Amino acid sequence: MKNLIVVMVALLGTHVMGQSSALKTWDPSHIVWQNTYPDGTKWSVLEGDKDAPGKAFTYAFYIPAGYWEHHSHNQDARVAVISGALKVAVGPALDKQGSKDYPAGSFLLVPANVEHTMAPRSTPS
Repeated sequence: MKNLIVVMVALLGTHVMGQSSALKTWDPSHIVWQNTYPDGTKWSVLEGDKDAPGKAFTYAFYIPAGYWEHHSHNQDARVAVISGALKVAVGPALDKQGSKDYPAGSFLLVPANVEHTMAPRSTPS
């Protein structure tokens, strides 16, 4: 069974991320997960404040095999697939059959309020 780690950068409007003189790096095997759930999903804010309106932030999201979710975001989400592969379908309902694979190294822009389904690639349809 495969698991998936994605990093999402959320930016609101035309707000530009501030410049910092300190280099920040993350390795998937060294992310400190701040929130874990019984279904195996977990996430962590890597930088920024996800609750600050109009502010950019970056978070990592771990998706275990067998997990399917349909949702939307109230802001644009920039997604980088770090390990594994992500299945994504766009539409108003959970859509396992219409999902497309995005392997590690893929980058996606999911516009605000676009409903979509996601799962790790190894998850059966």
